Amino acid sequence: MSTRELLALGTASQVPTRRRNHNGYFLRWDDEGFLFDPGEGTQRQMAFGELPSSALHRIFITHFHGDHCLGLAGILQRLSLDRCAHPVTVHYPASGQVYFERLQDASIYHHAATIIPAPLEVAPDNLSLIAETDTYRVYAHQLDHPVPTLGYRIEERASRTFLPERLAAHGVLGPAIKTLGEQGFLPVGGRVVSLEDVSVPRPGSVFAFVMDTRPCAGATALARDADLLVMEATFSAADQELAAAYSHSSSVDAAQTARDAGARRLAITHFSQRYTSTDAHLAEARAVFPETVALRDLDRIQIPRRRG
Repeated sequence: MSTRELLALGTASQVPTRRRNHNGYFLRWDDEGFLFDPGEGTQRQMAFGELPSSALHRIFITHFHGDHCLGLAGILQRLSLDRCAHPVTVHYPASGQVYFERLQDASIYHHAATIIPAPLEVAPDNLSLIAETDTYRVYAHQLDHPVPTLGYRIEERASRTFLPERLAAHGVLGPAIKTLGEQGFLPVGGRVVSLEDVSVPRPGSVFAFVMDTRPCAGATALARDADLLVMEATFSAADQELAAAYSHSSSVDAAQTARDAGARRLAITHFSQRYTSTDAHLAEARAVFPETVALRDLDRIQIPRRRG
């Protein structure tokens, strides 16, 4: 079975600590891999996570503050060093084009990988479709931070789940099931069996990634009905005023976003170096949204497929 899994490569914020690397999050989505906000040290964290550069297919940058992008230079060079055989698309706010170009050519190296820049101009008040394949769609939404910042949402396309008892009752067996799924109908024993006769709708899984923002409508839109929301909780609720002053979210802000969006699970991260423990963050968040975990470097979270 294909795998949906988040690997936290780094969970610190502006300053790394002895226990937390700068940002970096890898999402394995079936046969593709998505890297979010690679900060400094991401290459080394990938080694600890046994993650080769060839696993990357898309890179998402939320904004061009250093803790969210300075590792990009090394990642792009590593893709060339390893002769990555497939193209890698980099999504980022178009306003940061000059920073992307500086990072892409931060030093001398032989360009051997195909890197596809994908600068984004998105509508201010709506989810914007930025990429799609046969199996998933990717959306972006503006967030509330002093510099242009985007959040991202991965949506599996909806499908249907076959019901064995209905298939048997209608005489649809073996290879005929695949044919029915592809065509939507199938002649069987003098009648036509439709896909709706033998299956039920199965909504697709949803992953949302929200960094460096005050609580805002964009964060809620990205997190709507998400199976896993990864959201910053730079500050604890005890420092709520600091969170607001620096345009960040607290643990409670993240939990309220998950609750209001109807998310299924929340992973808080991007913790300020001022905290030696995230126990308070976790307790505060769970009081609002019980299905919360506080990420540590190299934690893995499985994202189960939905059933019909």
